[in-house]
Amino acid sequence: MNGTNGTRTSPAGIPHSVIVVGAGPTGLLLAGDLAAAGVSVVLVEKRPHKISNLSRAFGVHARTLEQLDARGLADPLLATGSTITELRLFRRLSLDLGTLPSRFPFLLITPQYEVERLLERRARELGVEFLFENEVVGLRQDDSGVDLDVRGPDGTVVTRRAAYVVGADGHRSAVRQAVGLPFPGVSVIKSLFLADVRLAERPEGVLTVNGAGDAFAMIAAFGDGWYRVMGWSRRHEVPDDVPLDLDEVKDVTRRALGTDYGMHDARWLSRFHSDERQAPEYRVGRVFLAGDAAHVHSPAGGQGMNTGLQDAANLGWKLAAAVRGRAPEGLLDTYQAERHPVGKAVLRSSGGLVRLARAQSPGLRAVRALVSAFVGMARPARTKALAQISGIGYRYPAPRGAHRLTGTRAPDVALAGGGRLYEALRGGRFVLIAPKAGEAVTGGAEAYDGQGARKDRLTVERWAGDRRTTVLVRPDGYVAWATGAATDTAAVEAALAAHLG
Repeated sequence: MNGTNGTRTSPAGIPHSVIVVGAGPTGLLLAGDLAAAGVSVVLVEKRPHKISNLSRAFGVHARTLEQLDARGLADPLLATGSTITELRLFRRLSLDLGTLPSRFPFLLITPQYEVERLLERRARELGVEFLFENEVVGLRQDDSGVDLDVRGPDGTVVTRRAAYVVGADGHRSAVRQAVGLPFPGVSVIKSLFLADVRLAERPEGVLTVNGAGDAFAMIAAFGDGWYRVMGWSRRHEVPDDVPLDLDEVKDVTRRALGTDYGMHDARWLSRFHSDERQAPEYRVGRVFLAGDAAHVHSPAGGQGMNTGLQDAANLGWKLAAAVRGRAPEGLLDTYQAERHPVGKAVLRSSGGLVRLARAQSPGLRAVRALVSAFVGMARPARTKALAQISGIGYRYPAPRGAHRLTGTRAPDVALAGGGRLYEALRGGRFVLIAPKAGEAVTGGAEAYDGQGARKDRLTVERWAGDRRTTVLVRPDGYVAWATGAATDTAAVEAALAAHLG
């Protein structure tokens, strides 16, 4: 299937414009976005082709749902799970997700494999080439491209060349290792377990979480009769390869939650440890890192998969512009400038949550009580915590003197004609939103209603209400430029040239 402009673009002599390594949620979203933009892309995955029902992530936050909405995927994903509007932390602190200023004021509880299923279907429909059971064993790059050595299922090594390579291949990333990037950090929790089980008794809520004494457990309902259990015990911190049985899961769950809900018939039992790590650079020449290849966090707050999907949304349109020769100078460098600080912030917040949850000393427990009380009573602190956990509160750096909206997440505003912004973003283009036609402030925007030479990169819309701000929204739903002053054609053209090339 062809891209949005009816053609596949690829630099002369290079079989693929972009090779994405890793077919998890991050790689699938990125590959799909590139293909939607008409870019030739192949996705390399070490594992056999199988959507596994055994996955660690189970929560999809508001900002991720907004990004999926911009691709027409949010509503199908909502049908696969259940939503919760309250997060409880440390037993005393409750965060009301229902107050989020989003079309999705909740946390969607659905397994990662449902996210992967939707994203893979989209990528295939858009023409992404998949290479399963293919492992990256070498990488070299020069000024014009990247040579990737890939070993197939028969042991044959084939060298594939692309303009760019993205490593979305997890915390043991072969791509990251091939470019020589370190992955500094520490183990936050030395021994966690995961189990998918049936329950004889149904918990009250979709998500049940608690810690008591030296035990912690969480139970999430998948909605199909299976439940995901995650937990740890300070009494029994062992290496990942030590066998795990259902009796241990039951014991820890009873100590943490007061009951094991009659769990039985485990289809999956696994141990793992939780690290906090981040690569110092997300880009080395023509090679990029995204998702767990770039950063890993503790499971607190359920931000891991969500952060990776935001990486992909940020990088995809920028790579597409570069491949097609339309990237303004320095555009690819903004991936590091924008996403590395977010990854660092997620490490800090999730790490802080897990350390407070595991607090043993009287001093740390007192700190936890103070934090809970402060966030619970102080509205600004509560709002900030909600915005960070849900992902809607992050903003990107803006040039000095820029409008206050520049770099912020664009909410899903109503547009003239009855549409929404995130519906307008489904074309993968920038969206210019101007005041209603006929008002003086719209001067420059009216000249672009036909979109002219930029019709494959720009959609022009009008506010549904009487707002007099003119806003240029990037394909990933962040404000690129805005002005509240009367605008002429030259001002709009300068903004479009700076951001669209």
